[in-house]
Amino acid sequence: MKKTTAFFREAKKSGEKITMLTAYDYSTARLEDEAGVDSILVGDSLGNVILGYENTLKVTMEDMIHHSAAVARGAENALVVTDMPFMSYQTSVYDAVVNAGRLVKEGSADAVKLEGGVKFAPHIRAIVGASIPVVAHIGMTPQSVNVFGGFKVQGKSEEAARQIIADAKAVEEAGAFAVVLECVPADLAAYISEILTIPTIGIGAGAGCDGQVLVYQDMLGMYSDFVPKFVKRFANVGEAMKTGFKEYIDEVKNGAFPAKEHTYAISGGVMDAIREDK
Repeated sequence: MKKTTAFFREAKKSGEKITMLTAYDYSTARLEDEAGVDSILVGDSLGNVILGYENTLKVTMEDMIHHSAAVARGAENALVVTDMPFMSYQTSVYDAVVNAGRLVKEGSADAVKLEGGVKFAPHIRAIVGASIPVVAHIGMTPQSVNVFGGFKVQGKSEEAARQIIADAKAVEEAGAFAVVLECVPADLAAYISEILTIPTIGIGAGAGCDGQVLVYQDMLGMYSDFVPKFVKRFANVGEAMKTGFKEYIDEVKNGAFPAKEHTYAISGGVMDAIREDK
């Protein structure tokens, strides 16, 4: 059965941990959905792991719509949350609502995610007012990488911690049904999870959150350009892929592939007739 925002609310109440993974294409979404993941995030992290950018800032609305629609076709049960890319909502509340609507209408997203706390509460409120569910994202927000001066843990000082708490309360009050906490000290994330009525989804924020999200290429060892401290490798799929690629190359080079069982037959008489035409 298709999971909805109601599942997130009930999971928070019951104490059931929420699972979320990224996906950017149909086949991966299908596999994650069949495995039973609760939610699939079509993250603007596709800028890094799919498109090869050094950060997420170059990702466009067209990129997100294209990948979101593909994922949605593969996710029968998981709730599909799609990221709003850089400058798709920062410019105005109006732009935020219009672009969120595009992700739902054209990208078949079940919900959208945007970065920012207190400052973007009006944007969240307006999107929710347009009947589009919103996941907020606070702490280390990758679209602000140039402001932060790199990918750094947020909320370590008292002032910074209080600001993240204020951000969390603001996005909840604005109507977000969940909030991602990225690169936030574990004790602070656990405290925020205690005081909010909406679930927290952690990434580099400790086990005290109500759920967890990871980039699937990270947890399967498929992306090695940068591996954050918070990543656990659950399978070494990247090495298995390279082994398969190398075996394919070797067998093509030495003539072992394709073998007879990989080919289609034709009548000898047909070929004899063709050869006679020479």
